[in-house]
Amino acid sequence: MKYLSLWIWLVVAYTVAAENKTVELDCPSRCGNLSISYPFGIGRKGCYRDEGFEILCSKNGTTFVPYLGINHAQVLNLTNNRVHVRGWSSATINNCNGPQASLIAANLSSSPFTISNTHNRLSAFGCNILGYITNSSIDRNYVSGCVSLCNSDSVMNKGSACSGINGCCTTTIPSGLKAFELQVNSINTQTKSSRDSDHFNCCSIAVIEDGNFLRKVKSTYITSALKYPESHASIVLDWAIGVHTCKEAKRNAANFECRSEHSECFDSANGPGYRCRCLEGYQGNPYLHNGCQDIDECKGQHKCIKEAHCVNIIGSYHCECPYGYSDDGGENGLGCRPSNLQDRRITRQTIIGIGIGVGSGLLVLPIVGYWLYRELRKSNQTKLKQRNFKRNGGLLLQQQIHSRDNSVDITKIFVAEELKKASDNFNESRILGRGGSGTVYKGMVSDGRIVAIKKSRIVDDSQMGQFINELVILSQINHRNVVKLLGCCLETEVPLLVYEYISNGTLSDHLHNTSLIPPISWARRVQVSIEIAGALSYLHSSASTPIFHRDIKSSNILLDEHYRAKVSDFGISRSVPYDQSHLTTIVQGTFGYLDPEYFHSGQFTDKSDVYSFGVVLVELLTGQKPIFKSKSVEEKSLAMHFIDAVKQGRLFQVIDSLVLNEAKKEEVILVAELAKRCLKLVGKKRPTMKEVMAELEGLCKFPEQTCIAQIIPQETMLIVEGQSRLSTSSPETTYQETISWVED
Repeated sequence: MKYLSLWIWLVVAYTVAAENKTVELDCPSRCGNLSISYPFGIGRKGCYRDEGFEILCSKNGTTFVPYLGINHAQVLNLTNNRVHVRGWSSATINNCNGPQASLIAANLSSSPFTISNTHNRLSAFGCNILGYITNSSIDRNYVSGCVSLCNSDSVMNKGSACSGINGCCTTTIPSGLKAFELQVNSINTQTKSSRDSDHFNCCSIAVIEDGNFLRKVKSTYITSALKYPESHASIVLDWAIGVHTCKEAKRNAANFECRSEHSECFDSANGPGYRCRCLEGYQGNPYLHNGCQDIDECKGQHKCIKEAHCVNIIGSYHCECPYGYSDDGGENGLGCRPSNLQDRRITRQTIIGIGIGVGSGLLVLPIVGYWLYRELRKSNQTKLKQRNFKRNGGLLLQQQIHSRDNSVDITKIFVAEELKKASDNFNESRILGRGGSGTVYKGMVSDGRIVAIKKSRIVDDSQMGQFINELVILSQINHRNVVKLLGCCLETEVPLLVYEYISNGTLSDHLHNTSLIPPISWARRVQVSIEIAGALSYLHSSASTPIFHRDIKSSNILLDEHYRAKVSDFGISRSVPYDQSHLTTIVQGTFGYLDPEYFHSGQFTDKSDVYSFGVVLVELLTGQKPIFKSKSVEEKSLAMHFIDAVKQGRLFQVIDSLVLNEAKKEEVILVAELAKRCLKLVGKKRPTMKEVMAELEGLCKFPEQTCIAQIIPQETMLIVEGQSRLSTSSPETTYQETISWVED
């Protein structure tokens, strides 16, 4: 008996130690005026979850000041979902006293923190400057920025709003931002006069902060080169546990951090990870074993009337009337009323009847309970699918289908089970690619077709009507150079879109991954450019409703087994009524392809697609990426690099060697001139996609002749640096003409 008791005691002690893991109970809980609780902590390991949650407590004079262990930023406040810090550099500074930095990069990827998109903003201070941020990945999909302008009579006063024309601008930042680059660049919008010289040489600052610096900024920060006051700038960081969702984290019970019995898990709303909270009726620390304790509501405010007695129960309370009174005793009930004691007499027969009923119920209860459980689960799954279908716009889609001619090939609505089976339950081995608007999986549907299944990002409920309308429009696009939308599934949490499968990769792969894929020939490059131009011309002017693609880039151009181009990824595309010439939207797109006019005004037109196509043309000519590193290891814009080379007569120095070996120089000149016009800064001066397609088709209209001879007169052409000449075919007439490249 003695050994049995000892064994039981050891098992209990081991269980408690396992549940508490390495969390220490005697750790410091305060630093100065800041209260600190797990997963944050001070001191030795075991007082905090990991290095990302470590708080350093340093003595400053007679007081103690808390700092984050990962970047030594001073902690101003710490709550159950965010940290308010100061002293972590999040500003880019030019022409100011003190340290200068025209570009800063920050990376919180390995930490539990994400830049709060609800409590911080991007602000820029200075004259004629552009402040912007991008994520630090190669694609740089997230773009946010603003332009701050000045005139001679407009400066920013303390407390005045940022209007964008008074030396100050401000804008929101994207959610889920953990790694970013912050830059501030000068924009010379006009020739400087001596009167405005101070504005162009002023102190310029771009900063991500919580608004404290914006409230304290004065006009002197703009008109003179003062030192940037870091004491004014603070930033809010959201925090979460790990990188998994609650559903994924619960699979590893040993490392699941919601340890209190009366706690629940919820996914982070900003970035990866999850957090824990106590259930309603409990309070405390959900990250500790038994950390959530019952709240005694009867000791505080409750809704029992004066005559009733408050009885605390686990997680809640109820009100009891005195003996001889009935009803609920709550403020919202009928109060406590006298009851008839005769009605309370219980006979022997009643007790026997109750016993028989209870016994029978206990026998039948397990069977009925299991049946109810199965039916309830089936009903919940059905209701969830119906709710998702309705939320994702399924009813609107059905109305659109029924309102159109049955002879039209309309969108097929797939069921969730078929697409789960087709993609092996969205197995990661089936992933074809990830993009800004979703993840694409390869699968085979019930009729044997190989398809691409796109799992979209969550669609904003306020834009659901527009999403469904454009879904129907895209399903009716019938062009051989546009990826065909076969159908969709709206029963899942996020919409699933089903496209035809294109097997030969992207144009970007064939241009930039030449170590794995042989580069495509000049003839194929010309043919691909013609097909892309034809598809965009169709979308702009021949579709039932004009469509702006808004994200034309080489990675969104797919190639089939015959190297036929297919335009894909309509994730941020928009249809446009015939009576409108542009869309005003939040700036979206990929860095390097964005139309500067659209970035500045927020108005997207068909000429914005033309600019992006011009960048793709330059990729085909040069073989370079839209953002590339120069010999000085400085990142450059391919479009600006190309225009500079053309202006300086260095065109053939930037052309891909494969193109120089295969193409006629006259053909290169024509395509380069067309690309230059597509890249004009003023959208109205760019050609339409219909005009672009016509010029490209002219290159190969008569294959047996020199393509360039079909487009320009037969005359001698001289490019000073390129040394390219085309001799006249007529012996009687010989003359030279210099090709002049004129910028806007």
